[in-house]
Amino acid sequence: MSSSVKLSLIQMRDAGSKDKSIEASIEWIEKAAADGAQVICLQELFATCYPCQSEDHGNFDLAESIPGPTTQALQPVAERLGVVIVAPLFERRAPGVYHNSAVVIDADGSVAGVYRKMHIPDDPLYYEKFYFIPGDLGFKVIPTRFAKLGVGICWDQWFPEAARLFALAGAEILLYPTAIGWIDEEKEEFGEGQRDAWMTAMRAHAIANGIYLGAPNRVGIEGRVEFWGSSFIASPRGEILSQGDCASDQIVSADCQLADIDVVRTHWPFLRDRRIDAYGDLTKRWID
Repeated sequence: MSSSVKLSLIQMRDAGSKDKSIEASIEWIEKAAADGAQVICLQELFATCYPCQSEDHGNFDLAESIPGPTTQALQPVAERLGVVIVAPLFERRAPGVYHNSAVVIDADGSVAGVYRKMHIPDDPLYYEKFYFIPGDLGFKVIPTRFAKLGVGICWDQWFPEAARLFALAGAEILLYPTAIGWIDEEKEEFGEGQRDAWMTAMRAHAIANGIYLGAPNRVGIEGRVEFWGSSFIASPRGEILSQGDCASDQIVSADCQLADIDVVRTHWPFLRDRRIDAYGDLTKRWID
């Protein structure tokens, strides 16, 4: 592992089919690697449309196994370029058992680990509980050639408990591949506040845990949702190191100086001052 890691996030729109989306993602990965990227993270469900705007059994046909077509396409790319690739996909684990997952492919082309989305939303146009079973692998860190990664997915990014557990397990970079956007009738009134809250929540995770954080989001209009892009990388101090715009397919990159994690944590010793003896009630739904 290196003390300095170049992280790149791929922000892109649905290309219309799984084959085309994988082909487009490989082109972006090659561009990022040519610019020095070592860890490259794709967005949530990158190889397909975002299927959860409706409860449609036909969308289960988008799912695939691990290993499967997507990992088989990306593993030789990771090995050829010597990069780590985080590839979120619609996982078919068994008949009737589906997850919203992310595969971490190490720089030698091997699968370093898998994360299954733990927090599953059920909101207007985000009917994920219809499709996905909550993850059962926990908040485990995935070691790779360049850094120890804590990988969550989208809705996970709102939960400080998840970020803390990744950090306590030794993560150096938190990644939250995302598919979030504006619902058509809400954008004018609530849009800017929604996007600001999304960024603020994750910047707070970076600060509270003294850790680097990257969130790649998709762009483009699918159905009634306009995905707002704005992919960003934050420092352990919560500073925005790099950020994408709201509409363009692009690469968002920053150098992560991993030694800064120790510097920040010794100056802001939140982990030192935690009262672990007093937090037992966090395992309760509500303190009555």
